[in-house]
Amino acid sequence: MGGAKLEKYARPGGVGGFGVALMPEGNAVKAMFAEVAPRYDVANHLLSGGVDFYWRRKLTGLVRAHQPQTVVDLATGSGDVAFALRRALPQSTDITGMDFCEPMLDSARAKQEKAGAALTFEVGDCMTLPLEDNSVDAVTIAFGVRNFEDRDRGLREMRRVLRPGGAAFVLEFSQPFGWFRPIYYVYLKGLLPLFARWICGRRDAYDYLAGSIEEFPAAPDFCREFEQAGFSKVNAFRLTLGIVAIHRAVK
Repeated sequence: MGGAKLEKYARPGGVGGFGVALMPEGNAVKAMFAEVAPRYDVANHLLSGGVDFYWRRKLTGLVRAHQPQTVVDLATGSGDVAFALRRALPQSTDITGMDFCEPMLDSARAKQEKAGAALTFEVGDCMTLPLEDNSVDAVTIAFGVRNFEDRDRGLREMRRVLRPGGAAFVLEFSQPFGWFRPIYYVYLKGLLPLFARWICGRRDAYDYLAGSIEEFPAAPDFCREFEQAGFSKVNAFRLTLGIVAIHRAVK
């Protein structure tokens, strides 16, 4: 993986000072998500075996402990994290979901209308957030950082909009524990794209997923990228044999 199929959505580029790797091309990724939007939730739940619900609970628990008054969920997609935050946080907490893909936001707004949840969904690109400096208490993003055209720029944008003492919470795929890695990559690179084509008709989108996960840094290296972007008190919480990690970083 990481070859021609990944290159369909990616371009060569620097990664936070840690060398040269394939970086996602924003317009191609946006088009990909627009096409899979109608089946996105079903695909995620089935392909993760439902473990994604557990990951979101861990994420929202960490955010709740921070006691924010304003939260922005970036790359919100169909809004699963934003809705989980709404359930976990006091009703007085202001929660906004942002994404650069309108069809994904359409899915989120349809779910919001059905649930009657007190949330706001807005268009926003993580490279140039439509937010004031020092304006929010917490930023969350789940499985979106891998899709940044420029990861360092995206992390710095998160830091810019956070108030002093605010925190970024990033749930992202990571590199699994060494003994589990061969088993995991058999599923990720062999079985997952086949299941994805059956579920949502887009094997190539999940070929991209597998390649982007393989290219993504391990948790300690990603922690250093946060520090390089100006964050402090950076911690990583590895979950499910290390296949995902939640990174918490403070401004």
